[in-house]
Amino acid sequence: MIEPIRELLQLFFTFLQLAIFARVIVSWVSPGNSNNPIITIIYQITEPLLSPLRRVIPRVGMFDFTPMIAIIVLTLIQSILS
Repeated sequence: MIEPIRELLQLFFTFLQLAIFARVIVSWVSPGNSNNPIITIIYQITEPLLSPLRRVIPRVGMFDFTPMIAIIVLTLIQSILS
């Protein structure tokens, strides 16, 4: 019973990591293009995770390290669950 739930959580965390990575790539390629519905969906998926981190972790110049911290946290949670 526990194993399918663990696998589902692993899949969910992997999906979140990929969404955060996609958001970083999109911010580099087209930072001002918010008209694309796929970009909007990526931002809606990742913002609930990144927004609380931004309150704690300040920007360093023009760099936002919250996506990297979020991926590290998700990876740690995945390793704890496995």
